Amino acid sequence: MKRKPLRRTAQYRMFKIHIHFILLCLIMLSPGANALGIDDLIAQNQRPAGVVIEIVSSDRLLLNTLLPDINEDIQRLRNKYPDLPIAIVTHGQEQFMLTKNNRSEAEQVHGIVEQLAVKDDIEVHVCGTYASWFGVSESDFPKYVDVAPAGPVQINNYEELGYELITLP
Repeated sequence: MKRKPLRRTAQYRMFKIHIHFILLCLIMLSPGANALGIDDLIAQNQRPAGVVIEIVSSDRLLLNTLLPDINEDIQRLRNKYPDLPIAIVTHGQEQFMLTKNNRSEAEQVHGIVEQLAVKDDIEVHVCGTYASWFGVSESDFPKYVDVAPAGPVQINNYEELGYELITLP
């Protein structure tokens, strides 16, 4: 039996318009749609409770290019809001550049993270669950990197404390 093609009636077109409108509303109301950026936080007159920067990517080398910019952004934030609590949570392939074994391959990355963690009092977390899936344990990371049980839970904990979330890249 041969099927009849769908007719493009006015009712069908209105249905499609309604579906697109609903999808657009859902996207606009999703948490990431209204996320602030560093420039937005600096432009505000009110100091946020804190800032958590989320990094998650399948690009193992992403921290090489991202961390120098993050470092500059953190300095800009701290110029506007001295002593602002800031945390970084990395929970994708990029977190593996922070292992002790990769220090020689990623000296600049380790230097920036160590400076942020030790001198600038920035909490730097990696995801222990994700690391364990690849046979990487807490002892594989240097002491200046905190291995959180789960990256997304760590981010949620910061948000519950009122931290503003910035998701990169």
